[in-house]
Amino acid sequence: MCAYSQRDPNRENFLVTRPSSDKRQRLHPDVLKLGLVSFLTDISSEMIFSVFAIFFTTVAGASSALLGLIEGLADFSASSLNYLAGWLSDRSGRRKWFASAGYCLSTLAKLILLMSSSIVGLSIFRVIERLGKGFRGPPRDAWLSSIAEKGTRGYAFGVHKALDKSGAVLGPLVAYALLSWQGESANTYRMLFLVAMVPAIISVVVLARIPDHPVVAHERESVLKNWHLLSSGFKRFLLPAGVFALAYFSLGFILLKAHAVGFSVTEIVLLYALFNTICVLTAPLVGRLGDRVGRSLIVMLGYAVYAVINLWLALADSRWEVVVVLAIYGFFYAIDESQSKAFIADLEPERRATAVGIYNFATGVLYLPASLMAGAFWSITPSLAFAVAAALSLAAMMIFAVVRPEERRS
Repeated sequence: MCAYSQRDPNRENFLVTRPSSDKRQRLHPDVLKLGLVSFLTDISSEMIFSVFAIFFTTVAGASSALLGLIEGLADFSASSLNYLAGWLSDRSGRRKWFASAGYCLSTLAKLILLMSSSIVGLSIFRVIERLGKGFRGPPRDAWLSSIAEKGTRGYAFGVHKALDKSGAVLGPLVAYALLSWQGESANTYRMLFLVAMVPAIISVVVLARIPDHPVVAHERESVLKNWHLLSSGFKRFLLPAGVFALAYFSLGFILLKAHAVGFSVTEIVLLYALFNTICVLTAPLVGRLGDRVGRSLIVMLGYAVYAVINLWLALADSRWEVVVVLAIYGFFYAIDESQSKAFIADLEPERRATAVGIYNFATGVLYLPASLMAGAFWSITPSLAFAVAAALSLAAMMIFAVVRPEERRS
């Protein structure tokens, strides 16, 4: 037993927030439909992303520093629309329209890959595709949180992430099959980009058939007033989240590490599928755990796991170590991508789209210097990039423990 478990109710609330009922409730069918949309979208996107870092640096001829810049700009472009999309969604009370616009933009961006494979063309694609992701994210996450039954929100986000990442498993496997069948050539990559368009288009069609779930509109609230009305716990959470964002550089650098220790492009695609498989298997379990023990502990666990990952990568020099690290990274990703959003929904039940938008904007703005630093440190030595990321992760965990954002159930 903890020494303060009965003496300090505030700290106990920080550590454990239990649902009001232990009764298990079934997921709303629209949670699964939104998961199907993400499944199809990720088949398309991850077919491309699983080869993008290697294609960009080895085929197109870009440097690792330029990769860091483009990845940072891509994340920044996504975050630049997060707050706007969230605010507009909360202001209108509509979720579906804004989510649909984002999915359509990402689908249209993939047409660029069919027209140009130059460094400029690839860079434009990456930025515009992320703009679509940024615009759809907050409305979709708020949509999902409003659909989920009380007491199962973490599980709903976990299941959604599992479906999302199931597509991220299948996408790289399709890419692997094409590369193995046709070989690594310009025509094969062009075929891969063309095939990736098919599930992207289908996902938009499926999304169009899901009914909207309008919520209470906040039509008279300005952007500034909207910020002031957000909970203090959410605002405190932005501090450790911002520090952690500086450590959270692109997965592309981990794939470059795999290439550096001797993995071929086709093998790296399989490693990417392994990472996503672990995420699929662990996301619902992590969601259930968050519902039972409280998401504060789960978020801190994510920071700790990411620190371990980077410390190991700083020292890793063998193929088996990279395989193990990527598997652990899948577990971390399940925590970060699903439970941080569920945690925000707990902290801010009234203006969830705005809160998710601000969170994505604040962290996304910091992804740009994070990726730039990673690219610069990588040019000196890859181990330095990973060591700095580990230190920042530990700092974020300590800050989180100090500011103690309190969970709140709606």
